Amino acid sequence: MNHVLFLALKLLLERKRQTVISFLGVSIGVSAFVVMSSLMLGFQSYFIQQVIDLEPHIRIKPKESAEDRLRQDFSVVLGAKPKEEEKILGWRDLMQSLDRHPEVVGSAPRLVSRGIVQYGTKEKPVNLLGIDPTREPKASIIERFLVYKNLKSLENRRDGVILGVLVAKSLGIKELGGKVVITTPNGTSSTFRVIDIFDSGITNLDDTRVYMHINTLQSILGKEGQVNEIVIKLKDPERAERLAKVFGAGLNYEVESWQRAYRNFLSIFKIQNIITYLIVFAILLVSAFGIFNIIMMTVLEKKRDIAILMAMGYSRRDILLIFLVQGVFVGLVGAVLGSIIGYGLQEYLESVKLDVEGLIRTPGFVLYRSFSLYIYGGIFSVLFAVLASLYPSYRASRLNPVDIFRSAS
Repeated sequence: MNHVLFLALKLLLERKRQTVISFLGVSIGVSAFVVMSSLMLGFQSYFIQQVIDLEPHIRIKPKESAEDRLRQDFSVVLGAKPKEEEKILGWRDLMQSLDRHPEVVGSAPRLVSRGIVQYGTKEKPVNLLGIDPTREPKASIIERFLVYKNLKSLENRRDGVILGVLVAKSLGIKELGGKVVITTPNGTSSTFRVIDIFDSGITNLDDTRVYMHINTLQSILGKEGQVNEIVIKLKDPERAERLAKVFGAGLNYEVESWQRAYRNFLSIFKIQNIITYLIVFAILLVSAFGIFNIIMMTVLEKKRDIAILMAMGYSRRDILLIFLVQGVFVGLVGAVLGSIIGYGLQEYLESVKLDVEGLIRTPGFVLYRSFSLYIYGGIFSVLFAVLASLYPSYRASRLNPVDIFRSAS
């Protein structure tokens, strides 16, 4: 086997320029795979983790018909008063029943409504969430996203509100204690004091949400004792879709898992994955053609040498292995170089500080760092290299030394 390896490397080194280009082609493909996967999976993992931590794993709310949705759409366009949201009957008993389920960590009631927040001359439409400060932490990790950790203050100060960080920014609120006026759909306007800022990193939530005590929102809406949403936290968030169907079987309400609520984003992530891997596949395919070209040219140029080796006793299997080893070697070296380049690019990207604002907001790139990315990149590079060298190796092993000597003479 040593002589096979020696001949394979010698043939590669005879075409130094082409070999180096092959190494670079494979290494670019591997580094692209590592970096693009790291960026893509990092973004997706961060978003999903934020959603799982902040949003309910399962949400129970009144069913909304197509007629209701159409009425609400026209009410927004025409400026009419929207239809009041329905309520959940027997919500206390329902929560007690849910809390007894072995896979439920906790549940909490909410009253959700629309509203307008005014600060000075500035106004902003928002979603008002009335929460119970003592039960809400059982169903979400809301306190982790509060800048000043004043959730308990909401229990004592019924005139307190927690603003999303982008809501506060839009209104020009830079510190706690500012007074805002909130107008609800029934025309009631009330003055509140800002006691905390909510910063989840998810733009859509931070730009629309305002939290207040559920009793306060019930009072200003004239819905004492009513809730229109129950949120549930599970031990295993991945089982939310299945458990939502179980809970919804005996209820006349809509039971929605976080996967269903964010299905549009999850679908986008799937498309994003496909596009990313298609690009990497194209890069590796181009490098594979380079490997194919080098080995095929070597076979055509070294026909006489191959015939001499066969005359000396080398079997067809040995000849096949000589050229196949070249492909494997190019794939391995390219994988190592690509991994080093990919690691360096990850380190650089992680050190870059910039405000990334879109679907999520972060102070820099969110990267997924895992050794498995390098393993997969190496496997793909070697696989493409082997596939590219199979046909030239087979051609070399099928050469007839007698015909070659006759044609040479």
